[in-house]
Amino acid sequence: MTYCLAISVNEGIVFASDSRSNAGVDYIRTCSKMHRFFWAGDRIIVLLSAGNLATTQAVVNAIQRDLDDPKAKFNLLKAKHLFDVADYVGDLSQKEQHHHGPAIEKSGGSAGASFILGGQLKGQEHDIYLIYPEGNYISASVETPYLQIGENKYGKPILDRVITMDSSLNNAARCALVSLDSTMRSNISVGPPFELSMYIGNSLEEPRQSSLKLASPYYKSLQKSWNEGLKRAFTRLPKFDWE
Repeated sequence: MTYCLAISVNEGIVFASDSRSNAGVDYIRTCSKMHRFFWAGDRIIVLLSAGNLATTQAVVNAIQRDLDDPKAKFNLLKAKHLFDVADYVGDLSQKEQHHHGPAIEKSGGSAGASFILGGQLKGQEHDIYLIYPEGNYISASVETPYLQIGENKYGKPILDRVITMDSSLNNAARCALVSLDSTMRSNISVGPPFELSMYIGNSLEEPRQSSLKLASPYYKSLQKSWNEGLKRAFTRLPKFDWE
């Protein structure tokens, strides 16, 4: 299990992900769930992944293979719209699942994988899409301008209470980190390092990138401030009539 999310606001997009791919009593493995593709002044594409690690890595490898092949029928550079890329990623995922799925299912596992795709192509608006294991996809909405994959329930309440399209990019990034921290506290399958990318809309410039460990000064400060703020808010709740 893992947890990834993307928040699309008027100023741009925030991408955030954990790095835990396996959690057990005596075996914990980490790997990046965030994959970035960038061509200055033309397009920026970020892909977050969750689910079967072999499937997600095969999809990313196939994307790179097609980019390296000038004769490829389709690749990220040939896309005219961001939703074309969502279709493409969904097709790659389905192809990989159909190839290995039956064998994996015999062993009691699942080849399923889900993705969040986001970014911007020159001349178009920035956007984010959630790509399901079945290969189809949805986009975020004005009412709910964020998407989640993986272990999403623990980190959802803060997003629902705080995030709107008018949220600043920096506030959206802080909210994403709090969402990750809340999930990590409740589920051992989610853990650091946390990766964070912030894309400024219409800039078509490389996103600002951060990797935060538990001991990172900024992360420790944010975690402490959030915990103390929650406790202060709790102590200020209205009293019952009989108190």
